[in-house]
Amino acid sequence: MRILTCLKQVPERDSRYKLNQDGSGILEEDLVFETNESDLYALEESLRLREAFGGEVAALSLGPDRVSKVLRNALAMGADRAIHLKDEAFERGDARGTAQAIAAAIGPDAFDLVLTGVQSEDMAYAQTGAVLAQVLGWPCATIVMEIAYEAETRGIQVKRELESNVFERVELPLPAVLTIQSGSHPIRYATLRGIMQAKKKEYRVLTAKDLGLSPETVGEVAAKVRHHRLLVPEKKKQTVMIEGGAEDAARTLMDKLVNEIGVI
Repeated sequence: MRILTCLKQVPERDSRYKLNQDGSGILEEDLVFETNESDLYALEESLRLREAFGGEVAALSLGPDRVSKVLRNALAMGADRAIHLKDEAFERGDARGTAQAIAAAIGPDAFDLVLTGVQSEDMAYAQTGAVLAQVLGWPCATIVMEIAYEAETRGIQVKRELESNVFERVELPLPAVLTIQSGSHPIRYATLRGIMQAKKKEYRVLTAKDLGLSPETVGEVAAKVRHHRLLVPEKKKQTVMIEGGAEDAARTLMDKLVNEIGVI
């Protein structure tokens, strides 16, 4: 089974964000980046499938030079090779542009499965995997918790997480695109041996030109979703201490609810 795992690099969870001058984006100078959590679960699922049924796992990420950290870590965890989509033409694109680039990279490789995380921690659109499936014309299942591969029928059965502790089982033919829910399996650590082996594994860098993509079809130029302005949430809540006896406190509370807050 040949599996492609898509990984995204995002700022660390406890990062303190600063807006740029016009409020249209985030300043990255002081940020520390890491691999998106649900993408790590997708990688773990990919490695488990390869260990059970053989084949290979390729790790793919789109972004600038710093994205190499994500891919090197994936190789150290056990991925067989890495694909880095690096081009200024890809910058500030939306889910559609990202999916177009990934689909172009998939083209000649004929993967059986493409796994992504259910959503990214920075933008949380949860769209790239589904849009990628649409571009490829492949079946897709989202919020996947378990994958069972049927070697005889060349198909898979997946368990999806719905709402209110309700789950769904779906059968799909291959090739297919799956988005993996966080917590599906414990994530393995990169071992010292894995880190050393990663240095010898294939690491391929591809540009828009290498993929046969025109700059007008990807990145900010082709984006259908644009950020016009970002705002920092205002702190409006405050605590008011009401003193006095029970009757006086109750009258004061009712007065505030009626005249100040207007909820009664």
